[in-house]
Amino acid sequence: MATKAFKEEKIQYFKSQFEKASAAYVADYRGYSVEQITNLRRLLQKENCDLTVTKNTLAKIAIKGTSYESLSEVLEGPTAIAFGFGDQVAPAKILSKFIKDSKKGEIIAACLDGELYDSKQAKDLANLPSKEELYAKILGSINSPASGIVGCVNGVMASLVRAIDAVAKQKQA
Repeated sequence: MATKAFKEEKIQYFKSQFEKASAAYVADYRGYSVEQITNLRRLLQKENCDLTVTKNTLAKIAIKGTSYESLSEVLEGPTAIAFGFGDQVAPAKILSKFIKDSKKGEIIAACLDGELYDSKQAKDLANLPSKEELYAKILGSINSPASGIVGCVNGVMASLVRAIDAVAKQKQA
């Protein structure tokens, strides 16, 4: 049986994780072996994320007063919490791929910027492109009209030069 000091230590740890996190995903981990959970944790850690399995009562105490308080309503049964400390979508992508490959478990909910997302919405987040991809698309969209204008101006200039050259050749003849 866990001592009160141990529980307090766990609560403080969770509170610090929730305060640092940019996103939190709650997943059902039933059916996974310790080795599989460890592999999932390693995959998440490579992307500046983390995975924690704990008693729901301790997690509920830890999230009081944080922007993740809405998660307390979905913390039932065996759950694992994946924290994202950088990219908010990275944990969703990793969890979804891991669940798809293992054919076990599911994402129960997600909380980003204090807003709770249900299972379907959390899975949809996994399909979003990363921030870097979005930035590249935006820059491409911004750059595209400029490139088109440059191409048109160059085309007009080239046509003008060819026309002047043709007139000059005609007058010489």
